[in-house]
Amino acid sequence: MNRLDGKVALISGAARGIGAATARLMAEAGAAVVIGDVLDDRGRETAAGCGAHYVHLDVTREDDWNAAVASAVKGFGGLDILVNNAGLFLGKGIEEASLEEWHQLAAVNLTGVFLGTKYALPALRERARHSAHGSAIVNLASVAGLVGSQLDPLYSMTKGGVTLFTKSAALEFARKGYRIRVNSVHPGLIDTDMGQQTFVSRARNLATNDIDAARQAALTRHPIGRLGQPEDIAKGIVFLASDDAAFMTGSALVVDGGSTAQ
Repeated sequence: MNRLDGKVALISGAARGIGAATARLMAEAGAAVVIGDVLDDRGRETAAGCGAHYVHLDVTREDDWNAAVASAVKGFGGLDILVNNAGLFLGKGIEEASLEEWHQLAAVNLTGVFLGTKYALPALRERARHSAHGSAIVNLASVAGLVGSQLDPLYSMTKGGVTLFTKSAALEFARKGYRIRVNSVHPGLIDTDMGQQTFVSRARNLATNDIDAARQAALTRHPIGRLGQPEDIAKGIVFLASDDAAFMTGSALVVDGGSTAQ
């Protein structure tokens, strides 16, 4: 028996990167997976590759969330797992960032997590009534939600919000007897498109275009000796979504190659 047999999962921002790796691993673990993203062509390709179902999902829009949840419930009979994965990285300092850029960052990284949790809640709560260990929400935060970020204090601000929202939601749902566990994952620097953005940002902040040097500098801050891969984070997400983590709620799982241990 696979660890997610019989489970239904909805993953936002899953057309590529960590979200796509999570969709693949969850499907392999036996879950029925719904991928949501705004990158329709890439999302359909990812879904086809792992036997998942794709829906267009702009996480800042209430109607899109309602439709995505309804698709999971109608197509697979319910919803056991929500992964709030969609996120943006800005890579600008406080002085450089515009108000419009902040609003966009906050809309995806904060509002998207709130809306996903809010609109998936009824389906998760209903499914939890018939599950031995309830339902699960996994929020993608960051090590930048635990410690300060020199490169992007506004990104750090949003991920710090996700960190505490996770704990607060876990406590609220426990108080109400909903049987929905809520945990967060905190990746270090992962070798994805967003990770590449951090190298460009670092090179710019150092007044150089040497992206390779910025990458090497980032690598030296990971005691494990390498950058993370999307699968490293996906494995943590699958664990938190599974019944193996039945006694965990309000927890922060750090998967960062040792970078925050220093």
